Amino acid sequence: MKYCPQCHQHALRETDYDGQEIDVCPRCAGLWFEAGEFDAVLDLEEESSIEQKRRDAHTQTNLPCPDCGTAMDRHHLLPGYTIEIECCPKGHGSWIERSELEEAKAAKALHEPLEAMNAGINWRTWLFQSITQMPVEYNIKPHKRPWVTWTLLLVNTLIFAAMMLEPGIEMAMYDWAMIPDHISHGSNLGTLISSQFLHGSWLHLISNMYFLWLTGDNLEDALGHVRFLLIYLLCGTVAAFAQAMVDPSSTIPVIGASGAIAGLFGLYLLWFRKASLTLMIFFFQKKVAPWVFFLVWLGFNLLGMASGEQGVAYMAHIGGFAAGLGLGAALHKWVLARYPMLQLLSSDKIQIKR
Repeated sequence: MKYCPQCHQHALRETDYDGQEIDVCPRCAGLWFEAGEFDAVLDLEEESSIEQKRRDAHTQTNLPCPDCGTAMDRHHLLPGYTIEIECCPKGHGSWIERSELEEAKAAKALHEPLEAMNAGINWRTWLFQSITQMPVEYNIKPHKRPWVTWTLLLVNTLIFAAMMLEPGIEMAMYDWAMIPDHISHGSNLGTLISSQFLHGSWLHLISNMYFLWLTGDNLEDALGHVRFLLIYLLCGTVAAFAQAMVDPSSTIPVIGASGAIAGLFGLYLLWFRKASLTLMIFFFQKKVAPWVFFLVWLGFNLLGMASGEQGVAYMAHIGGFAAGLGLGAALHKWVLARYPMLQLLSSDKIQIKR
């Protein structure tokens, strides 16, 4: 007869769980899986076997194996996932508390995302950021192709190339620029959107398109194609309007996708909290949480606006960011329900290496 390693005096009872005959304690509801049963319940491949990783145990317990009485070892199911399981060092089986079983079953789905998010910085990431001054992202891979993000990248690039190649087109394109004085008088309101597709230099274009690519694929995956496009344009419109209102008499054209992309920053910060972006401080590269990265970005924008620096639409950045934060907060529960992986990653059992 097998006895509960937790309660010691209560005999385990056989029961069926997901097609496997397992043993359960009638008092504490702890579960004993014979060799191979736990991997079968988790639907793990042989190379991912929990039971094959007994050698990776990090502590020994005083819980006796129900089969042989040997003190069992305890280890985490996955690196970066603090759900623990006790395994017999002789390979007879595994013990887990009932309260942790559902979280344990998420281990298979979390395996690849945690590997990607906990990957370390290396000479390639350091060299890339040193040359480009752009951050490296560590995040889950999207499930669907980001067609809207790719289309926005292409359209913005083609419009800019046309402006550079044909001076006549460039002059016509600037009719699409947002001029605060026009907006404040209720005219040319369409430029609140059209101005988002114009850029003043290759550097302006490349930096905006990089951040669109960095954040857009995951956000489009979470929202769906149409909703992503609508929110992108809405954030850009709010950003352009905010810039127009801060200096309503200005006749200086305002162009760029920066405000729309700043809105994506706000969404990304709230929904992908376990992602990491790299900051480069002199020659030192460090992974940080999105909120840290965007707090630094926001600080530079506030300083630039306070200093009165010309040539950058700081209020558009801040307005777009605020719009993204507001939409992100309003849609947070809906996104978690639609995108189960975000729900799994919101668990306090997840540990991210930074």
